[in-house]
Amino acid sequence: MFSVQKEKFLFDSLTPPGKNDTVEKMIQGVLLRILAGIAGLWIAIRFVDGVEFTGSPQLLLLIGLILGILNATIKPILDLVTLPLRILSLGLSGLLINLLLAWVLDLLFPELEFIGLLPLFWTTLIVWATTIPLSLLSRGRI
Repeated sequence: MFSVQKEKFLFDSLTPPGKNDTVEKMIQGVLLRILAGIAGLWIAIRFVDGVEFTGSPQLLLLIGLILGILNATIKPILDLVTLPLRILSLGLSGLLINLLLAWVLDLLFPELEFIGLLPLFWTTLIVWATTIPLSLLSRGRI
């Protein structure tokens, strides 16, 4: 009796079929990396000795946001550039890239301080460990 019509948006006519799904997955991936960066930094600050943070919670959210954006944009480029090294080191260079990104945050924000290399390493592992369940959740595997 009644017919339901799908609402058309302006961008639906401009993008080819299936293109919106790709864009949505990309945006979802960036948001999950941002969330993992915020959560990983908060866990590291809370539980790892040698990670000091003297700023406000809003600044922590900003630092986590920047870490997530770096992981979503700069890290894939660095992974591609260092692919031969990654193959030779059996993936260990990926850990060094993550350490480098966390160290950049330490340099940019004086409120965040890693006292030594070991707290930086543990923070990198925590951010990586929070990224895995969130990425599995986004793929529907959890």
